[in-house]
Amino acid sequence: MLDQKLKNRAIHRAKIIRGQLDGLIKAIEKETYCPELLEQSLSIQRSLKSLDAFLLENHLRTHVKHQMRHAGGEEKAVKELIKVYTLSNK
Repeated sequence: MLDQKLKNRAIHRAKIIRGQLDGLIKAIEKETYCPELLEQSLSIQRSLKSLDAFLLENHLRTHVKHQMRHAGGEEKAVKELIKVYTLSNK
């Protein structure tokens, strides 16, 4: 579970990304020059990676830390991290 401060930061970042995506959609509709569209798209991808890193850090600092302190939680934590790693490399 996210604490409220971290939750608010994650929501803020996600809303910024939504705004970037809305801007890209409008630019596509206006038939903006392709390199400019690509620049916007790549910027959105960097923002998403930044959000991913923030969410992963939160997970490690909260859930994984908690799981490692309790019997049987280690295996669950390892499986979750392997799943995230695998998804990030597709």
